[in-house]
Amino acid sequence: MINPIIAEATRGDIVESRHRGAYAVVDGTGHVVAAEGGIAAAVYPRSAIKAFQCLPVIESGAAGHFGFADEEIALCCSSHNGEPEHVRVARAMLAKGGNAESLYECGAHWPYFEAARFDLIRRGEPCAAVHNNCSGKHAGMLALARQLGADPQGYVKLDHPVQQAIARRIGELCEVDLSQQPVGVDGCSVPTWAIPLKNLALGFARFSDPANKAARRIIDAVRKHPFMVAGTGDFDTLIMEAVPRLFIKTGAEGVYCAAIPHAGLGIALKIDDGAARAAEVAIAAVLSALDVWTPGEKATLERFRHHDLANWRKIEVGEVRGLRL
Repeated sequence: MINPIIAEATRGDIVESRHRGAYAVVDGTGHVVAAEGGIAAAVYPRSAIKAFQCLPVIESGAAGHFGFADEEIALCCSSHNGEPEHVRVARAMLAKGGNAESLYECGAHWPYFEAARFDLIRRGEPCAAVHNNCSGKHAGMLALARQLGADPQGYVKLDHPVQQAIARRIGELCEVDLSQQPVGVDGCSVPTWAIPLKNLALGFARFSDPANKAARRIIDAVRKHPFMVAGTGDFDTLIMEAVPRLFIKTGAEGVYCAAIPHAGLGIALKIDDGAARAAEVAIAAVLSALDVWTPGEKATLERFRHHDLANWRKIEVGEVRGLRL
């Protein structure tokens, strides 16, 4: 099916660009509360399910055994900017787990945060794997390998005990047999399984269940440390700071997933063309339309539903906005 337009960008008096996509809002029983587009289509959630990948770190006892603090649990779920605080916490996690940076298999890239990137360049230092936006997740995976008594080498491989434990947990939450789903390699080299949007939303609804103690630990940690999930000026950090009852995470190529624990709802959204700018305003439009918020929360989410576009001289030229269908 052709998905509807759920976000658009304007310039002057006209719509300059349009973004199609789909989303599902599901409760813990699997009932679809709201949806648009092809929610049965499988998509790669990418980094949007880092919280699911963190669950075995909690449930195996690794987090407790190695004494991971809340900020470290939050970093496990992050796509961080590589700012000094992110790097500090990732290195603390490695040290607690008895793992060296050389064991990282996520690859190196420059920090996303410009000031952190330029600071490295001024000091003549190369970027390292610890600056990778997924370094917190990988530190958690290395700790999980230690807890499972598995060789940390190759922990990113599909058949490694770490990835098998993660696959089982994702499959249980989302009610999908991942062995029958397409699987690709994510940007940080771990497996990423294609999952229907409806099932992803179901997984996040179940993740929000207060009876799920491991998920509760993750949600509480992220609420205390939203900066760790993304960083300075990033949408995920900003929106969770503004609406603390929301749990949200972006994934590459226009994916967003969210949980609303107080309402028992899960949300999954995908922008067809992969545009992050469209995914941000579209997920805010979906969230702000739900009748589960206080008037203040609803007004705040409405502000995230659009943002101005400015040129290099800081002149406002248009906006990007999420649409209500």
